[in-house]
Amino acid sequence: MRTKKWYDYLWIWSIIYFAMGFFNILFAWLGMIDFLLPLLIAVFGKSKWFCNHLCGRGQLFALLGGKLKLSRNKPTPKWMVSKWFRYSFLLFFMTMFGNMVFQTWLVASGTAGLREAIKLLWTIRVPWGWTYTAGAVSPWIAQFSFGFYGLMLTSLIIGLAVMLLYKPRSWCTFCPMGTMTQGICRLENRRDNIERAQS
Repeated sequence: MRTKKWYDYLWIWSIIYFAMGFFNILFAWLGMIDFLLPLLIAVFGKSKWFCNHLCGRGQLFALLGGKLKLSRNKPTPKWMVSKWFRYSFLLFFMTMFGNMVFQTWLVASGTAGLREAIKLLWTIRVPWGWTYTAGAVSPWIAQFSFGFYGLMLTSLIIGLAVMLLYKPRSWCTFCPMGTMTQGICRLENRRDNIERAQS
């Protein structure tokens, strides 16, 4: 039996992150660690080590769906693991991220006011006013927090839904970060192969 490593308990970090954001929306910025670290590891490490070892969300799904048996454990549908779906979902996800950044820029430039609300599934507005004290930070910092927390919470809900319906880590088959890191790794490995062939 494999000895437990410190990173085997990062599912706790996922719970703490969403709990902290619930009480203070500014903690949403900590989610940028999960956004940037996989990309950095893929670029410099040329691997999906983050997805395989450091992803607390994937561990949480494995725990809930596997050990706690909350998953139906049915095979993940073929369309869900297909290339067209994975890249379409990545495009959609990045469009939503881009819109969030644009809204943050509008607030930063003074063109728009701060919207103290979180949107689930990009459409359902959830008033969350108690999580932020006006004037605590610049409005654009708070705006990014509301948008990013909504994005993270939405992906969690989608992940939980497919965990319940299919295998515990079905979300991992089309996770935008996984798709991006996989693409980066392929490009890096292809470049290494070309350089070796030319040397």
